[in-house]
Amino acid sequence: MTQFKRARSAEQREARRQTILDTAASMLAEMAVSDSSLNELARRVGLAKSNVLRYFESREAVLLELLDEAWQEWTLALGHDLAAASGSVDQRCDQVAKIIVDSLEARPVLCDLLGAQASVLERNVSPAIAAKYKRSAMANASALAASIDRAIPELGESSFTFVAAALMSTGAIWTHTQPSAAMIAAYEQEPDLAVMRMEFGESLRDLLRVILAGLLARPV
Repeated sequence: MTQFKRARSAEQREARRQTILDTAASMLAEMAVSDSSLNELARRVGLAKSNVLRYFESREAVLLELLDEAWQEWTLALGHDLAAASGSVDQRCDQVAKIIVDSLEARPVLCDLLGAQASVLERNVSPAIAAKYKRSAMANASALAASIDRAIPELGESSFTFVAAALMSTGAIWTHTQPSAAMIAAYEQEPDLAVMRMEFGESLRDLLRVILAGLLARPV
């Protein structure tokens, strides 16, 4: 554990802030959001918990910023991949669903953060932090909707609706496809129960196809 001296300049404070974010990101590569704690983050950074709180008002504020950064990176990468969609509208819908799911499967930390966003991360932050995050989230969602619109222009204004549904579906399905140790043991002891176990990629891909089909069939 590194012991830091007090950061005095703006540059030192920003460097300290980035160290906290980088350390939190490393933690999430090792453990679920639900297992992370401010105490462990402070220990790894080498600061007292009270000093970490000088830079971020709560553990949730740290994680919301990580979610925003991960979301921006994902949106940028996804826009490039979605540009390759081609063929009939049905073919493009299948390609878009696959591209989204493949990209999310490669980003389990993003999925975990999305799964915790509404129920955990937004619950222990000030109105100022909440508003800042939501403004950025709206920009991220709008950028992603623009990429979807270029791939499936037939959606029209429903592109944003699809993005919102896809994000909520990602978080919900992720939480249901990460069973606890007790649930895994129950599946092993009673194989008949395994029918209730969901697979993330397949479940999300099927749901995204259904959402796209429904939006395209909806009267304008």
